[in-house]
Amino acid sequence: MKVMAVDYGDARTGIALSDPSGFLASPVCVIHETDEKRILSKTAEQVKNLCAERVVVGLPKNMNGTLGPRAEKAQVFAEALQEICGVQVDLFDERRTTIAAQVYFNATNVRGKKRKEKIDAAAAMIILQDYLDAHQGK
Repeated sequence: MKVMAVDYGDARTGIALSDPSGFLASPVCVIHETDEKRILSKTAEQVKNLCAERVVVGLPKNMNGTLGPRAEKAQVFAEALQEICGVQVDLFDERRTTIAAQVYFNATNVRGKKRKEKIDAAAAMIILQDYLDAHQGK
């Protein structure tokens, strides 16, 4: 089953996709958009174009596990995406994924504009890989 992940953001939304076996996640693209309706529409297009059978939206919990305004926006986005696409949309804890992506880019010496372009897709890939690992064999 192909699973797509979304790292939903106000200006950039990262997209990642699993292989058909649901074992390995890869970054796909970054949607550069600030209008919430257009973000939703472009994300739904990606679901269709990538033939995703399930979608995982990163849930940005606070470090103490509570849900703040960003998490609430992610929940509303996930519900709307499921309604539009008709595929299962799950929320998955995304704490520290952007930090992990930054650490990776630091280690590989990716800097500047190139880094900014890829960081959200990398964060989506980490969300997806964590999700796949947590659901392996289920």
